Parts: sequence; C-alpha cells; structure tokens
Amino acid sequence: MKIYINSLSKNLIEELTQHIKSIFLLVLMLFFSFPQITISESLPQIMKGPIPRAVITTYYNGPTLPEIPARVADRTMRIVVTAYNSEPGQTDDTPFITAFGTHVRDGIVATNFLPKGALVRFPELFGDKEFVVEDRMNERYYYHMDIWMAEKAEAVKFGAKFVDMEIL
Repeated sequence: MKIYINSLSKNLIEELTQHIKSIFLLVLMLFFSFPQITISESLPQIMKGPIPRAVITTYYNGPTLPEIPARVADRTMRIVVTAYNSEPGQTDDTPFITAFGTHVRDGIVATNFLPKGALVRFPELFGDKEFVVEDRMNERYYYHMDIWMAEKAEAVKFGAKFVDMEIL
C-alpha cells in the first residue's frame, strides 16, 4: 500500500509540474503579446490601456515608408508610340485578354520586340509611370509600341507620337 501511495504522489507531482509549466508559458505569452501594457518612465506603476497619444503622434509624423528611388533605365530608344483599346476591330476575338492571357488594364503595352514582362517608361508623356509588356501587335509592326487605354476617344486623342522610351 505504501508503494502504491508513493508512486501515486510521484505521478501527481509530475502532472502538477506539467500544468505549472503550461500556465507559466501562457502567462509569458500574454505578457509579451500585449504592447499596450507599458511601463511609463514618469509613473512607477504599470500603465494599462492604450499607448499615450503623444507617442503615437511622434511615431506617425515621421516617415512611414522608405523612399524608393526610381529604377535606372538600362537603355533608351526613340520609337513610335500609339494607343489602342479593347475593341474587336483593334484586337482579335478576345478583346479583353492580352496575348499572354492576362486581363487588359491600365499600365500595359503591346510590342513585338521586347519579352513578356519587360518594364518600360515614357518620361516625356507619363513621367515615372512604369508600363509592362503583356500584349503583342500585328507582326508587321516591330519597333512600335501600343499603350492600352480604356476609352476609344482617349486613344484617338493620343494619336501617334515619336518619343523616347526607357527600358528598365
């Protein structure tokens, strides 16, 4: 009987130790998971609740995102640039799908002399805005580029321009 009680007390002590470890880990996780519980330098006690407004204001008045410099162009060339939109007369039988299977949207261009996904920029016309090659043109046009535009009137107004293009 005495041996049974000793083994029972050892098992009980082991179980209690496991539970105490679990509770201790839970308390540690809760303590480090809530940053709104801070220790103020001016107050010796723990301050519960949101972080003081002055701290938030100074945090958000600084720069929120790092400045990303514009990409440097690998090369620049002068080409003819026109505009197109999604009309069956200007495209194939799937006017809203590009040659590479993506949906047309602002910022895509069509050309035959650059690979899919190439990035280009037209500083004279659009500043630092970058365009992605995701469409192809009729094979008779080689050193030529089409910019997709949503409205036909906008594309007609754009016309044909001989501009500098930066390949990124």
